[in-house]
Amino acid sequence: MSKNITVSPFVPQELIANKIYFIRGKKVMLDRDLAELYGVLTKALNQAVKRNPERFPEDFMFQLTKGETKNWKSQIVTSNSQKIKMGLRKRPFAFTALGISMLSSVLSSKTAIRVNMQIMRTFNKIREMLANNEMLRHKIEELERKY
Repeated sequence: MSKNITVSPFVPQELIANKIYFIRGKKVMLDRDLAELYGVLTKALNQAVKRNPERFPEDFMFQLTKGETKNWKSQIVTSNSQKIKMGLRKRPFAFTALGISMLSSVLSSKTAIRVNMQIMRTFNKIREMLANNEMLRHKIEELERKY
């Protein structure tokens, strides 16, 4: 069975940001979401990873437990019931920013490289926003102590 998968040359940051989850204390993206963005099948993405296990240590990617998968499903059920209806045959793999960066070396298409750059920019933007919020929190605490 072949599927025609198309991907836009430009993926909005908001779309990418909505596919970033916080699991095990890390910001991650799931294999199925990455495959969709790269314009490949999830199976093809995971096969490329399995062919290169030395490039994906635990801090780059991990497979969700049954409990994490159930929790993830409950998080997205309201935002995207179609994805839940598709069902999951296997527990998803989660990729950290490091793992996503490494994906561009095993998925050598121009689309994957272009999308990867956008994903890295989004992760960086989120990191900057969190840092700014932390600085703002410290300044507010400082002002509260003064007054």
